[in-house]
Amino acid sequence: MAGAAADMSAAEERISVASNWTLVWWRFRKHKLALASAAILAVLYAIVLCPDFFSTQHPERTDARQAFIPIQSIHFLDDGKWAPWVPAAVGKRNPVTLRMEWGADPSRRIRIGFFVDGPEYRFLGLVRAKVRLVGPLDPEQRIFLLGSDRMGRDQWSRIMHGTQTSMTIGLVAVTLSVVLGIVLGGISGYFGGWTDQVIQRLIEILQSVPTIPIWLALSAALPRDWTPTQVFFAITVILSLIGWTTLGREVRGRFLALREEDFVLAAELAGCSRWRIIVRHMVPTFLSHIIATSSLAIPVMIINETSLSFLGLGIRPPAISWGVLLQEAQNIQTLALAPWLLLPGLLVIVAVLAFNLVGDGLRDASDPYSK
Repeated sequence: MAGAAADMSAAEERISVASNWTLVWWRFRKHKLALASAAILAVLYAIVLCPDFFSTQHPERTDARQAFIPIQSIHFLDDGKWAPWVPAAVGKRNPVTLRMEWGADPSRRIRIGFFVDGPEYRFLGLVRAKVRLVGPLDPEQRIFLLGSDRMGRDQWSRIMHGTQTSMTIGLVAVTLSVVLGIVLGGISGYFGGWTDQVIQRLIEILQSVPTIPIWLALSAALPRDWTPTQVFFAITVILSLIGWTTLGREVRGRFLALREEDFVLAAELAGCSRWRIIVRHMVPTFLSHIIATSSLAIPVMIINETSLSFLGLGIRPPAISWGVLLQEAQNIQTLALAPWLLLPGLLVIVAVLAFNLVGDGLRDASDPYSK
């Protein structure tokens, strides 16, 4: 009994001296689904940092003679020994439709390796590198781990680069939305008066106008001669300008309650400026809530970008995103020939579910009244 009481006392002391972020982490790691989802997101953002490392070839390398090659699955053993390979794709022309029909020939094996040299790229955009996660041992051969599209481009490599664009847009757009929501919502709730009235009327206008027409109008207004990079940043700003209103309302409500608290009055009496009171004293009191809300907003931004690009109003080729890749799957005939072109849609579903589960875990972990 004495040992158990001592252990309980040590645990209580450990909790009493722990910081708020430590307590949030202890509660979060009990959420197994959220932890697994966080691991999935970590892999996706590792791809974001360097998609060339995970690609097997350049995403724009084309060869019309290799169009619609099916998925080449990896086999790790050969006669019971470790020797990774993929079956070669063998095609023959249909005498009726004159279309190439591809199949796998296990008797012809393409040897592959992990961490092999390939075409040069820049790691993180800075350091020259050649090592790739997986690739053929013979640099003259091509492999298609997720098949090829109508132009003979490797779907695996294009999905890796599309992941970089789509996941970055979601993160950057939410970051801008959070900044706008905190700044404008904080000003509205702290200062009040005519400033509050103007910001609240702006929020009501943005929330009352249907979202899709705003996207269509703003996206259609983008010049057609803009580079993919310019379109990327424009779409990010558009999504940010629309997505900050909900957080702005929440921040305003928190500020209305906090501005009458004793610690705010003490900061004012100590001579702190209004901006310091907002940034250093008021915002940190509900920062965990902002993080949880942001993690739930990122999948919405990803779906918005994918929808715009799928309709041809967002990011346009030669830029690559999940929405651009899904444009290849608009044709029913194409889907019948190459169902693997729908795989970017599966990635969208996985990413959205992962963000939602992580957001639920963060929300529960940041709630001081949760068990």
